[in-house]
Amino acid sequence: MPFVTVGAENLAPIDLYYEDHGSGQPVVLIHGFPFNGATWEKQVGPLLAAGYRTITYDRRGYGSSAQPATGYDYDTFAADLDVLLTELNLNNVILVGHSMGTGEVTRYLGAYGSDRVDRAVLLAPLAPYLLKTADNPEGVEQSLFDGFKKAIVDDRFAYLTTFCDAFFNYQQNKGKLVSEEAYQGHWQIGARASAIATLNSVDAWLTDFRGDLPRIDVPVLIVQGDQDNVLPYAKTGQRLQPMLPNSELVTLKGAPHGIPWTNASEVNRAIMEFIGQPAMARA
Repeated sequence: MPFVTVGAENLAPIDLYYEDHGSGQPVVLIHGFPFNGATWEKQVGPLLAAGYRTITYDRRGYGSSAQPATGYDYDTFAADLDVLLTELNLNNVILVGHSMGTGEVTRYLGAYGSDRVDRAVLLAPLAPYLLKTADNPEGVEQSLFDGFKKAIVDDRFAYLTTFCDAFFNYQQNKGKLVSEEAYQGHWQIGARASAIATLNSVDAWLTDFRGDLPRIDVPVLIVQGDQDNVLPYAKTGQRLQPMLPNSELVTLKGAPHGIPWTNASEVNRAIMEFIGQPAMARA
C-alpha cells in the first residue's frame, strides 16, 4: 500500500494512503465527507480508459490514512495535497474535488497557485462561504452546524445514517439512482473515518474561501444537482460560478449531493468534455 508522509504526531508519522494508476495527464480526485478515495470508483475507470493517469487519496483521518488528533482545517488539508503533488512530482494536473474535497482544491489554488495545475473540477462545491455572517447574509445559521456536531458526539453512527439519507436524497432515489447496497456501502466507508476527524471536519466546512477565489487563474468546471440537500445549490454552486470568471456551471436537474455515484454518467460526460475528451463523453 503506497503512502506519503505529511507530518508527525508525537513519534508517529502522519501518512496519507493513495492509489496511482495509469499514465498520461494526471487527474487527482479528492473525496467528500465522511468517505475516502474508494467512492471515486465510477470515475476512475472511465478516466483510465480515456488515457489519464488517475490518483485518489484518503484525506487525513479518513480511510486507510493516519488518524491524528489535529490538522482538520483547510490550510492543513491544502498543505497535505501539496506534499502529495510534490512527492509524486505531478505537473499539468487536473484537480477534481467533490463536496468537502472542493475545499482542498479551492484553498490549494488560493495558497499555492497553479504552477502544477492545468484546470479544476468542483462537484457539489463548498465555496464560497457557508456560514451566515453580517457580510455573508446568504449563508447558513451557525446553529445548524452546532446541531451536526452534537449529533456526531451523541451517536456518530446514527448521524451517518442521517447524513447518507441527505447525501442520496434516499427516500426519493432508492431503487432508482442508488441501491440499498450502495447506500450501505457508503455508510460503511463513512464509519471507517475517525471520530475526531468526523467531528472536527464540521468546523472546516465554515471556512471562508472568498479570499481564495480571485487567485484562481485556471479554468474551473462546477457541477451540482439542484436538489442538493447537503450543500444547497443556491448557496454554493449557483452563487460561486459568477465569482469565478473563467468557470462554467453544469446544473443536474433533480440530482442530489452524491452525484459521483447517483449521476455518474452525467458527471463523467461533463468532466470529459471539460478536460478535452468530447468523443469519449459522447460514447
